[in-house]
Amino acid sequence: MKNILTWQQIEPLIQKLDVYDAMKEAFIQYSLGNAEIPPVGELIMDDPDGEVHIKYGYLKGGEHYVIKIASGFPGNEQLGLIPGQGMMLLFNLSTGEPDAILIDDANLTVIRTGIAGALASKALANQTLNEALIIGTGVQARFQARYLCDVMPINKLSIWGRDKDKAKMAKDDLADLNIEIEVQSNLEESVKASRLIITTTSAKEPILKADWIQSGTHITSVGSDTPEKCELDFNILSKADIIVADSIEQNLIRGEIHQAIKHKAINENQLIEIGEIFDGTKTGRTTEDQISIADLTGVAIQDLVIAEAVLSAHRDK
Repeated sequence: MKNILTWQQIEPLIQKLDVYDAMKEAFIQYSLGNAEIPPVGELIMDDPDGEVHIKYGYLKGGEHYVIKIASGFPGNEQLGLIPGQGMMLLFNLSTGEPDAILIDDANLTVIRTGIAGALASKALANQTLNEALIIGTGVQARFQARYLCDVMPINKLSIWGRDKDKAKMAKDDLADLNIEIEVQSNLEESVKASRLIITTTSAKEPILKADWIQSGTHITSVGSDTPEKCELDFNILSKADIIVADSIEQNLIRGEIHQAIKHKAINENQLIEIGEIFDGTKTGRTTEDQISIADLTGVAIQDLVIAEAVLSAHRDK
């Protein structure tokens, strides 16, 4: 098999990828029941602090099945290593033969999450908005900002993080977007003033409080991808008019929806899937004053889409 690519080989291909439509269609097919996605495999380590996520699946009638392994070890920075590690494996769906090994250092996971977050924000936020608040300062915050600006007419970004120096670094890294970017110091004031908020942290205690959220606000939450993580006060979900999951089955056991259901703040029958929004079978925002939330925990179909796009770009090259 010749298709063994490292991140150094994958990165130049990324600029050539346009997977927005493919990602939307994958979510649609998932919500239609045309995907096989087993439960997420997960390893959580305490010493050293780290987590590993294993996601896998396929779309019926597709060409491949995917197995993705992505990890995060925060202590790696002190060792001179990148925190994210991992790879995506593509296998022929008809024969089981391996078609590609993408040793991507977990970057493709970050990218596909950024794309999904941008699509969800565009679909659910008020279309007149041109400003957004990014909460978090890591690599995911950067990609959420980049892909959001790619699909919406954003001309101002605010960034908030616990570490102001890291927030300034994120601002500098996004300077090429050529828009106004401000580092915020007061989270409460920033949230109250924002109508489009993207949360990207690994918090295990709520960062946003319910009484901060104003009418007309949309929140895309991408940080809470385990049962333990939590960025939003669960009362925010009880306050929301629209609650959207990437996978209802998955969100019931992880993410913000999981936390809200655990506290009996919402019911399962209130939930809709982003694929249903994309397909038009369910209605998203209908008025400007509604509060909407997209809780994205990451689904293997996203890994399939981005991995197949990389393989196709490599073959074309």
